[in-house]
Amino acid sequence: MKRNPQEEIEEMEEEDNYVNAPAWTVDEVAAPPDQRSLFFSRSSPLIAVCWLILLVIMGLRIYFGIVLESKITNLTTPNQQLETQRNNLTKQIQDLETNWNKLNVSRAQWSIDAYCPKDKERQCTACQKGWGLRDSNCYAYFDAAPPNQKTWEEARQNCRGRSSDLVVVQSQTDQDILNAVSSGSSGTAGYWFGLRAEGGRWKWIDGSDLTESYWTPQPPPPATDGQCVMSVQTDNWISVSCGEKKRWICKMKALSV
Repeated sequence: MKRNPQEEIEEMEEEDNYVNAPAWTVDEVAAPPDQRSLFFSRSSPLIAVCWLILLVIMGLRIYFGIVLESKITNLTTPNQQLETQRNNLTKQIQDLETNWNKLNVSRAQWSIDAYCPKDKERQCTACQKGWGLRDSNCYAYFDAAPPNQKTWEEARQNCRGRSSDLVVVQSQTDQDILNAVSSGSSGTAGYWFGLRAEGGRWKWIDGSDLTESYWTPQPPPPATDGQCVMSVQTDNWISVSCGEKKRWICKMKALSV
């Protein structure tokens, strides 16, 4: 059937409109027009929230990283100071040990020289040179002139500096030694030994209480703090002020040879 020219023109315009129409995406084709607009309207806030959460997380990581680094820096300085102090203390301990070893060597050498004098050949004795041996003890009395005499405490320090101490009377031999070196009946002629008043009682320097004594006359005088005892030949023992200057006598154990 033959079409008229007007119908052919309309058919060609429809074909041209179809060819030039814009292409649709898969989602646009799949989704109805009302659902496509609804998807975009709902997804935009969700994306914004996700970005916000991501920014918060990154900010927190940066903040806590800065805080942690600051704390590490604050701890590093005290640790370095403690390390320096530890090194200083270690060096001081090492110096003390070195000095202590030197002192021990010096004391050992002094003991050898004191008990075993170096003449042509070393010959060791039970007591140092200048000390007298009685039983198993060594005694030395220091008959110093008045300018060089000492208080009771000074006399004791002198004995201790010689690895000995003031005489503690533990036997008749000890008392005989005191009597032998003492002379006269006055305090100016006596010797300090290791007895003094302490806490209202007469006590020996080894901490023991006075039991047997050689006071003249008996009984012993009151134990008044600040009083010490000295030996004189006639009166045996007398009590005088510890601060007076007197002579003194030291005692130590003899060396077994």
